Amino acid sequence: MQRALGSDPSQVVIDEVVGFWIALFALPKNLALVVIGFLLFRLFDIWKPFPIRRVENLPQGFGIMADDVLAGIYTNVALRLVLILRG
Repeated sequence: MQRALGSDPSQVVIDEVVGFWIALFALPKNLALVVIGFLLFRLFDIWKPFPIRRVENLPQGFGIMADDVLAGIYTNVALRLVLILRG
């Protein structure tokens, strides 16, 4: 797809789906948590804190997936911290 449509084509969303699935993995099923998770995932995906921006440059499409996987992991950890702090 990258060769046909360019780098990170908007028609392909599997990277976003996988990243968001990771963001919510093994967390309680709660609408508020899903909404907060979505917002955090988008924030991390756009902001790209270290090392997300670095892995985005991996070759052959790996970077396209890796940045969303890391954004999902960051989101999952952040949501767990929210749950811990909420008590």
